[in-house]
Amino acid sequence: MLKITSPAFGHEGMIPKKYSCQGDDINPELIIEGIPEGTKSLVLIMDDPDAPIGTWDHWVVWNIDSSISNIEENSIPKEGIIGRNSWSRNDYGGPCPPSGTHRYYFKLYALDTKLALEEKSNKKTVEKAIKDHVIEQAVLIGKYKKH
Repeated sequence: MLKITSPAFGHEGMIPKKYSCQGDDINPELIIEGIPEGTKSLVLIMDDPDAPIGTWDHWVVWNIDSSISNIEENSIPKEGIIGRNSWSRNDYGGPCPPSGTHRYYFKLYALDTKLALEEKSNKKTVEKAIKDHVIEQAVLIGKYKKH
C-alpha cells in the first residue's frame, strides 16, 4: 500500500517553522513506501485547501523516479520536474497562512506512465494528465499556523 510520511511531523501534526515562509522555506524530508508494481512515475502535489481565495498550490512535481524511497529535505525529487505553484514559481513554497491554522496536503500519486508536460504546467494541468493513470494514491496532512 502506497504511503507517504515525514520524520519532521506526524500525520495531521504541526509542520515545523523551518519549512514555512517564516523559516528556511524548504521542503521537509518525505518517506515513500509501498510503491505498487507497474509504477512508471510518481506525482507529488502539496496544496492548502484552507486558503481564503480557494486552494493554494505550494508544490507540484511530476515524473519522480518510481524507485525512490525518500525525498531529501531541501531537494528536488529524483528525476522530478517541478511545475508552477500559485505564486507562479517553479519551486517549493512553504506554508504561509494569512491567519489561523491551515492544513497542507502532500498528495502522492503512483502512475502507470510518465507525463509529457511543459515545466510551465500547473496543478490543474497535471491533475488532468494523471486522471486515467493513477494506480494508487496516498496523502500526508500537516498543519501550520504563523507564530
